[in-house]
Amino acid sequence: MRAKHVTVEVYGAEIICASCVNAPTSKDTYEWLDAAIQRKYPNHPFEIVYIDIQSEIENERQRNLAELVKEDEYFYPLVLVNEEVIGEGYIQLKPIFKELEKHGFVASI
Repeated sequence: MRAKHVTVEVYGAEIICASCVNAPTSKDTYEWLDAAIQRKYPNHPFEIVYIDIQSEIENERQRNLAELVKEDEYFYPLVLVNEEVIGEGYIQLKPIFKELEKHGFVASI
């Protein structure tokens, strides 16, 4: 199976989520995920996007999700792979990697 282009979205804010004490910031999570995906799945097409829930968001779907995060429907950081929620709050790599592999990603290590 050939890997499809995948979009990973990380929703978050500068302030650490109240229930996520000692967790990395949303931006740190975004950078960590980007590096981890590139390292494990080099040569696979993916895009990773950081959406600051406190900023102006033009995309309506992203804006609606950001509102849900602000209304405490989701913890942040909130991570989606191709618009499917994969993790929120304390993010772990295993579920994200599992989802990427469903889209044809094959680990190089």
